[in-house]
Amino acid sequence: MRKFLCLFVFISCLGVQAQGRFAHREGKNLIDASGTPLLLRGINLGNWLVNEGYMFRLEDGPQSAREIEAYFNELIGPVEAEKFWHEYRDQYISERDIDLIHRAGFNSVRIPLHYKFFTPGNEEGFALLDRVVEWSHKAGLYVILDLHCAPGGQTGANIDDSWGYPWLYDSPEEQQRTIAVWQRVAEHYHNNPTILGYDLLNEPIPHYPALAKYKPMLEPLEKRIAHGIREVDANHIIIATGAVWDSDFSVLGAPFDPNILYTFHKYWMPPVQDSIQPYVDFRERYQVPIWLGESGENKDEWVAQFAALLEKNNIGWAFWPYKKMDQASCPVTFDRPPYWNEIVAYAKLPHGTGTTEKLVAARPSLEHSRAALDGLLHNIRYENTHLNPGYLKALGMSMPTK
Repeated sequence: MRKFLCLFVFISCLGVQAQGRFAHREGKNLIDASGTPLLLRGINLGNWLVNEGYMFRLEDGPQSAREIEAYFNELIGPVEAEKFWHEYRDQYISERDIDLIHRAGFNSVRIPLHYKFFTPGNEEGFALLDRVVEWSHKAGLYVILDLHCAPGGQTGANIDDSWGYPWLYDSPEEQQRTIAVWQRVAEHYHNNPTILGYDLLNEPIPHYPALAKYKPMLEPLEKRIAHGIREVDANHIIIATGAVWDSDFSVLGAPFDPNILYTFHKYWMPPVQDSIQPYVDFRERYQVPIWLGESGENKDEWVAQFAALLEKNNIGWAFWPYKKMDQASCPVTFDRPPYWNEIVAYAKLPHGTGTTEKLVAARPSLEHSRAALDGLLHNIRYENTHLNPGYLKALGMSMPTK
């Protein structure tokens, strides 16, 4: 305990020195590097380093990253699929995308991370992320790093690419791996003021009654992760959250770090004061800043009403996501590639080696599968995407030229 208190004081002292360069907390406000109050208006770079089936219009097929990867292996073979994914990650977010986000009027991006790209021996994650951080620096955007997929899984659902259960809470080994991943990321970026902060765990512990037993474990785990980060980085904001998809703050006590921000997520509820009042009350009780890390997936009218409500309450936001296939509930969209309807239809069938004979008879031709995935790589490129002006207007953004 004494060691922890000494570290806490040390971090506080360093934080005062670093305030001239880094965004930080002052009471219940975020302050930028110039000393000005900061209201985040951001967008999530979803479906880049963490894939989700519905953003490819695979709603009734594979949903998690590993399921989608397995499906594409089945379609074109694992060697070609691996090449596909490297090119996909290289092309999905470009410097022109970051520039467009800036020109539209956003001041920040939240980047969902998969832990596997930031483990020793896999350098692809830093190679890709460093580019986006540099582009964001040039554009004047803050970057929030979000651990969307923690080792073992913090939700057990498709969004954390786990094995169907939140094994993180039962596994000391996976907890230590999570801390190690965060330490590796924090050490890499500890002196980079473009990074605003570290969003420790995305949407932990679903609302399922059988998982409620893990709620008391969440805040102690977040404290351990934060403590690990502080061993290598005293500069950046720690971003903590509650349970039930980032919505239940009843599991949280007083702030456990001097430079902390609390995030909540809200989807598909009435955009009225009662929907956010518990988080406003938390902010006032502890005099700590709060931030909406995700929302959206709704009609433009709802998005406009919710964004206005948040700003009326001095709450910054990052809507979800930046880009999806053939959908209007995002700033940017891209078309379905050729033969994609065949890919979607085949994805709906029961898959597994026990049904190989039926699947071989029903699968799209190799030529069509290759053309579909080549078309996907073509369509995700910046120059082939389309803006959704209604969505940008709903968020109070401008309509940039492409």
